Amino acid sequence: MAELDAEERDNLDRKQFAFPKQRKEPLEDAGHVRSAIGRFNQVKGVTDEERDEAWERIKAAARRHDVEVSVDDWRELGND
Repeated sequence: MAELDAEERDNLDRKQFAFPKQRKEPLEDAGHVRSAIGRFNQVKGVTDEERDEAWERIKAAARRHDVEVSVDDWRELGND
């Protein structure tokens, strides 16, 4: 996963984040998608509706970057 500095992060389009309003969890490569999945439940200050939308964006990014997602719904994360 490429480390993003502040300028690179600021230059990303909102659509490249799982949580675009908050600009949290970038999704521009496979490493960032894996990180977004792993840190998903740590994101604060978002509604369940925003989590639903973010999860759909993460799943779409996972397909684009060939990342396997083992759960269908974010509510299943950590319930293995």
